[in-house]
Parts: sequence; structure tokens; C-alpha cells
Amino acid sequence: MGRRQMWRKVSFIPPIDYFKPVGIPLVTLSEVNLLVEEAEAIRLKDLEGLEQEECAQEMNISRTTFSRVLDSARQKLADALLNGKAIRIEGGNFEMAVRRFRCISGHEWDVPFETMISAPPEFCPRCETPSIMPLLPPKLGWGRGSWRRRHRGGRG
Repeated sequence: MGRRQMWRKVSFIPPIDYFKPVGIPLVTLSEVNLLVEEAEAIRLKDLEGLEQEECAQEMNISRTTFSRVLDSARQKLADALLNGKAIRIEGGNFEMAVRRFRCISGHEWDVPFETMISAPPEFCPRCETPSIMPLLPPKLGWGRGSWRRRHRGGRG
């Protein structure tokens, strides 16, 4: 039995999750699935220009794990670009760096990743009601049920 996969901290979920080459009909198109944490690795290293050690710290993983995630992402992107495949961004093993919560009265607030690990919120900081729930990122589910902290796999 292999080692359990660690959850990766993700600060950004791309608003566009599907890219298709022009001129190839959708029905004949092959697809590459880029995991959300792989997209985050590309964003941190290639777009933000951070060093690998900084990227690993941002994602709360080791530098060697970050390197594997980045290599996988780059291989998938190269395959899609050079072989005319679509890119779908979804799934993976990740937690949002900041979680947004809403109480029954409609108040919303953010809770940092580090706080979520040690002490998830039990009540609204404004009205102190215990009727709170996490809000979901757009178009991505959080496993089965809205009260789960982590996301694994595809949509909803």
C-alpha cells in the first residue's frame, strides 16, 4: 500500500477551466486533464516567477513534491499544445488557502488555511450565530456534501 497523498494548498482557482484548439471539432478532440494543484504550480513558478522552495512553501508541500507536481503539469501542457488536445482544469487533492464562510444572517468572512487546520470557525464573528457554512468555489464541488473541508476528484 502506498503512502497517503498530502493535500496541497491552492490560492487560486482559474475562472476558465477549459481550453480548446481552434479548428478541431469537439467530438474528435482528445483532452488532457490538468489538476487544480498542477495549475497552481504553473501559476506560482512560471507566472509569478517564484523559486521552487517558495512555491513549495506556498502550497504547503515539500520541494520534491512541488517539483513532481510541476513536471506533471508541464508534461500535460506540452502534450496538449503539441498534439492539438484540449485542456480541462479540474480535480486533484487540494484545499483552498482561504475559505469563505457565510452565516444564516448573510454575513461573509474569510478564514486562512492555517486557522482552518488548527481551529475551524464554529460561529459567525459578527452575530455569533453557530449556523454557518463554507461557500464553494465556482464550478467546483467539495466531495459529497457542502460541509467537507477538502476536495478530491472531479466536479460535484
